[in-house]
Amino acid sequence: MEQNIKDYDNNSYTKFMKKAELDKAFHTLEGILTGIGIDNKINDKEIQSLMSWCSSYELYSKIHIIQQITTMIKDFLSDGILDENERQDILWLCKNFRTESNYFDIITAEIQKLQGILTGIMADGIITDEEICKLSEWIGDNEQLCGTYPYDEINGLLTSILIDGKIDSGEKAMLQVFFSEFIDTNSLANFDEDKLNDIKKEITIGGICSVSPNIIVKGSTFCFTGASSKTTRSKLKDLILSLGGIFKNNVTLGTNYLIIGDDGNKCWAFSCYGRKVEQAINMRKDGKKIIIVHENDFWNTIENIQ
Repeated sequence: MEQNIKDYDNNSYTKFMKKAELDKAFHTLEGILTGIGIDNKINDKEIQSLMSWCSSYELYSKIHIIQQITTMIKDFLSDGILDENERQDILWLCKNFRTESNYFDIITAEIQKLQGILTGIMADGIITDEEICKLSEWIGDNEQLCGTYPYDEINGLLTSILIDGKIDSGEKAMLQVFFSEFIDTNSLANFDEDKLNDIKKEITIGGICSVSPNIIVKGSTFCFTGASSKTTRSKLKDLILSLGGIFKNNVTLGTNYLIIGDDGNKCWAFSCYGRKVEQAINMRKDGKKIIIVHENDFWNTIENIQ
């Protein structure tokens, strides 16, 4: 494996594939490799997810680096097994390949990797306790992604699920529903779409509150939805304005925080519903930095300010 990846001629592939697309391909592959190995076991369906990745890029077989890595993957999988050394060799190639492009910043790269990890975890249609715990560790190690979609949502779900030290089948089903919203399930071999649709009839994931977000009041724009257990909407508005913040009745492109009213309802731990929440979710999916926060976190911030 003693190769200098940077020796590859960038001009040899730019006319066939944009650099940004190539970067995304390798970020995703790295994530898949991490996801399928996250529980230290690799089964047949997870191996098929790697073959699906290769199939997705068959059109770019003239690109030398794509050809090399797909050939490597197929060679490794020719015996139907992917051992840890082989997985690490493919990861090495992913991590050492650079296009010299500044198109993607570290956040974009890591989010693409997260997408790949979720694809790897979902590859066999089963989410295990160990995969959930390992994913939680990865989330904890990548706090630089706070404020981005779907990092906050996954962090919120995992925190709620793991808080009691037990993981039940309903919580795993909830993760399946949410993960399927973020990954391309068509890339998963033998994925049971009908089974997922049946689960979706029972479980609906809406907006999920961020976990202990860093809230800056002065100069930030806030919107509120739901009913507060502590104050009225009018008094909340006056408080935010007195601290140098901005209050809007509706979610806009300039909204920084959408506060979810608690009103004693513990369902917020998993999902929050409503028109404003839906707007915020769609904005987050489009890359806008609006943060969905539970009002308890807002009040904790206020206590530290006053």
